[in-house]
Amino acid sequence: MLSSLGFSLLRRLSDGELHSGEALAAASGISRARVSQVLKEAGAAGLKLERQPGRGYRLQDALPFLARDAIVRALEPQKGALTIEIADVLDSTSSELTRRAANGNIHRVLLAAECQTAGRGRRGRGWTSVIGGSLTFSLGWRFEQGAGYLSALPLAVGLALAEALEVEGFAGIELKWPNDLLHDGRKLGGILVELSGDALGPSIAVIGIGLNVRLPLLARREIEQAVADLASMTPGRTIDRNALLARIAMGLVAMLEAYTAAGFAPLRAAWQRRHALQKKTVQVMLPDGGRVRGEVHGVDADGALVLDSGGRRLRFVSGEVSLRRRP
Repeated sequence: MLSSLGFSLLRRLSDGELHSGEALAAASGISRARVSQVLKEAGAAGLKLERQPGRGYRLQDALPFLARDAIVRALEPQKGALTIEIADVLDSTSSELTRRAANGNIHRVLLAAECQTAGRGRRGRGWTSVIGGSLTFSLGWRFEQGAGYLSALPLAVGLALAEALEVEGFAGIELKWPNDLLHDGRKLGGILVELSGDALGPSIAVIGIGLNVRLPLLARREIEQAVADLASMTPGRTIDRNALLARIAMGLVAMLEAYTAAGFAPLRAAWQRRHALQKKTVQVMLPDGGRVRGEVHGVDADGALVLDSGGRRLRFVSGEVSLRRRP
């Protein structure tokens, strides 16, 4: 895992130009030997670092880092809507916001990290992030309502993400109940919403989001499912992660304000139009180990999945859903 010093050196190399070891050492206040040692960490992290003897180091792929100032500029005229923070390395952006929530206000705080050492997905799974190739961030939001009102929040967040990405030219994004973004049946992104507060409100939501921007082959091999990334959807395009994060942030703010006012019901039809499993035969694996097969009828106004199963209409608020071929 890259150290803070490693990130400092990579930021100097992020222009894709050749930098001598002597210049990097002088700028960082370390020895040339230490520069060489630290940059070996970059290669171990999957970054393509070119070493030219006697000349220096260059990143083969320019690596524009997330930069708070660039994101804030791109948020105009809504730059006051959120507090933006960027970290090089965190265990998890959601874990960090949850820790802060115990003693402070995280409402409208968006925290992004270049690298997460313990990124979390749904049902205890991990989330793989790639330095320079992912967007991993969390947003804190305070609601006056309780957990019951917020049951469909992951669906609303997914819709906001899909719509924001579509505006940016990434077409064909679908949603999978309750928290996945798909492209061509492959996972593009995921959402994890964690709630705290009183049963009837107010509530604090920590909304964690992971999005694949550019996944190298090595990272794809480490992920135990079929995955997609934005770069493959738009070959030849240079994706500005700072501008993209700003666009997504604006979409999230608008969606969360709408959800606060009216809940999920007005969003339900738009969500179902993007549902990858709508009218498909699926199998739902329940938390207790049970399994139910049926055809997806849709979702209800509370965000629950509704199946037609053997002439019965069943409603699910949790569980893993997988596509099953018709017999």
